[in-house]
Amino acid sequence: MNPKSKIPEPMKKPILLYLTTLALTALCGGAAAGQAAAQSAPDMSKYILTPKPADTPRINGARVFGVRPGSEFLYTIAATGVRPMTFSAEGLPKGLKLDPETGRITGRVTAPGEYTVHLKAANAPGSCERNLKIVVGDEIALTPPMGWNSWNCWARDVTQEQVLSSARAMVESGLADHGWSYINIDDGWQGKRGGKHNAIQPNTKFPDMKGLVREIHDMGLRVGIYSTPWIGTYAAHIGSYSDNPDGVNEWIKKGRHNEHYRYQKEGGNYWKDRTEVWHLGPYSFVEADVKQWGEWGIDYLKYDWNPLDYYHVKEMHDALRTLDRDVVYSLSNSAPYGDAPQWMRYSNCWRTTGDIRDTWESISSIGFSQDRWLPFNRPGHWADPDMLVIGMVGWGPKLHYTQLTADEQYTHISLWSLLAAPLLIGCDMAQMDDFTRSLLTNDEVIDVNQDPLGLQAVPDEEVVRIHSSSGTTGTPVIIPYTQQDVIDWAMQFARCYEMAGITPLDRIQITPGYGLWTAGIGFQLGAERLGAMAIPMGPGNTEKQLKMMQDLKSTVICATSSYALLLAEEIAERGIRDRICLRKGVIGSERWGEKMRQRIANELGIE
Repeated sequence: MNPKSKIPEPMKKPILLYLTTLALTALCGGAAAGQAAAQSAPDMSKYILTPKPADTPRINGARVFGVRPGSEFLYTIAATGVRPMTFSAEGLPKGLKLDPETGRITGRVTAPGEYTVHLKAANAPGSCERNLKIVVGDEIALTPPMGWNSWNCWARDVTQEQVLSSARAMVESGLADHGWSYINIDDGWQGKRGGKHNAIQPNTKFPDMKGLVREIHDMGLRVGIYSTPWIGTYAAHIGSYSDNPDGVNEWIKKGRHNEHYRYQKEGGNYWKDRTEVWHLGPYSFVEADVKQWGEWGIDYLKYDWNPLDYYHVKEMHDALRTLDRDVVYSLSNSAPYGDAPQWMRYSNCWRTTGDIRDTWESISSIGFSQDRWLPFNRPGHWADPDMLVIGMVGWGPKLHYTQLTADEQYTHISLWSLLAAPLLIGCDMAQMDDFTRSLLTNDEVIDVNQDPLGLQAVPDEEVVRIHSSSGTTGTPVIIPYTQQDVIDWAMQFARCYEMAGITPLDRIQITPGYGLWTAGIGFQLGAERLGAMAIPMGPGNTEKQLKMMQDLKSTVICATSSYALLLAEEIAERGIRDRICLRKGVIGSERWGEKMRQRIANELGIE
C-alpha cells in the first residue's frame, strides 16, 4: 500500500494478488475519505482506476448458474455496451425462453443436467459471445450472491420507496450490467401477523410487498427478505416464532409498540428495551411465513440471530425447500466455527462475524481472519464476512460517506473478491458517486469473485507451490497450492491409479511435463502415495524413455495420447515389443477418440 495510507503495519498481512487486476489496491494514493458527519460524497474522481465500459458489448457476471428442477427461473444476461442491444441464446434447455430485448431468461426446467448455452449480445458497434453453464440439480448460488442490502444505510427505518429507489439505481447506474442482481430488504419491514397463512405482514412503510417484488422482478433483479427464529428481531419487529399460539406477540396485545408494530415501551429506552424480545419462542410460524414469501416471489432470505443452532437452521432449510422457487438461504450472524459442516450443509451463506463498520479496524480484522473457513467455501455454500461499507452509509436516516480511505476501499473490494465472499452493497445506491461505482464495476475483479471454481484465496505464507492453468476463460492464470492442496492432489491421482487397477507393485513411467504444468508432478505424487515406484521421466527424449522402460521394466505408462502413440510406433519400428512389460496406460490431456484408444492399446499391449 502507499506509505501515505492509514493502514497500520501489523495489519499489512500479505494476500495472494497474482491476478494483475487486483494490483489496483497498490496504485491509489492514500486519500482521506469523507468525515462521519458528511452529508454528501467528496470528489474522489482522481482515484478512479476502472476504465469506462466500451461501446461494444461485453457479457459479464457469472459463467455458471444453478437452479433446482421445476423451480422458477430468472437470469438476466449482464452486458455493458451502448443500447439498443439484442440478445440470443443457443442451447437453452426445454422450458426456458429468452427475451431478446432485455436479455432475461425465464421459465422452468424439469430435467436435471448440465446445459451449455451460447450467449450473444449485439449492438450497432459490435457483438460479444460467451458460454453460460446452466446446472439443473440440487445446488443453487453456484457463485457468491451479488446485490444490495438495506441495513447499512437505512437500518430499521427502511421503506418500500427506498428499496424501489435502490433497485432502479442498480439498473440505471449500470451495476446490473456487471452482474449485480439481488435487492435485499433487511430488518424493519415487518408489521403484524395476518393473511390467509397467518404470516408476517408488512407494516405501513411497505404498503404493497407483492407489487414491490413484481416491479423489481420486472427489472430483471431478484428480491430478498429478513426474519429470525426469535420472537423479536434485532430492530424489535416480530420474528418467525411467537410467545403466543395465535402468533400475536404479547407486547402487541398489550400495545407496547409504535405505529409500525415495533416493540416500544411508553417512556422506555428503545435501545435497551429491545433486547427483551431477543429470544426464541415456543410457537413456530416458519411454515406460514415461508408460504407467504413464496407467494410474494422472494428469492433470498437472511435469517438472523445469535447463537445459531442446528434445529432452527434446519427447520427453515426444510421449509424453504417446499417452495417451487429457489431461495438463497443466508444465516446471520457470528456462525460458530465448530459447526461449520452444518452451516455448509443447510445454508448457502453464513455470516462468520458480527456487524461490520466503515473503519479499517473493522474490515481488516474481519477480512484477514477468514482463512479457517476455506475448507467449507465452495459453489453453493459461502462463508460471509458481512456487507460492503463503501459509499453513503449510516445505519439510519442520517447518512455519511464511508470513513475508509481510497486505499482501504480498494483493499476492501479486492479482499472480499479474493475470499469468494458474497458481495452485498450496503450504501444508498441512489446517491452513489463515480468512485464508488468504479469500485463495483471492475469486471476483472468481479470475475475473481464469480469464478466457477469458487476458490477462496489464502495468505501467501501458506503457499508451498505454484502451478499454472489455461483458466476457465482461456486466459492463463497462476494457481497457488497450499500444503493441503498438494495432499489432496496426491490423493486424487492415487485414486485414479486404483480405479485403473494399478497397485503398489507397479512401476509407473511418467512422461507428461513437470514445472508449472500440474500433470507430471501430480502423477508422481499419486504414485508415491499409492506406494508404487515412480519413474519421473518428463516429456520427450524418446531414446532414453525406451531405454528406461526396458531396463526398469515399467508396467504403467502415463502420457498424452499423441506421445503414447509415438512410443508405440517407435517400439514397433525397433522390434522391441517383447522387451516391454507395460500392462496399463493412463492417457489424457489431449482429445482422442475410440479409434486412437484402440490403436494405442493394441500396439503397446496395455489396458
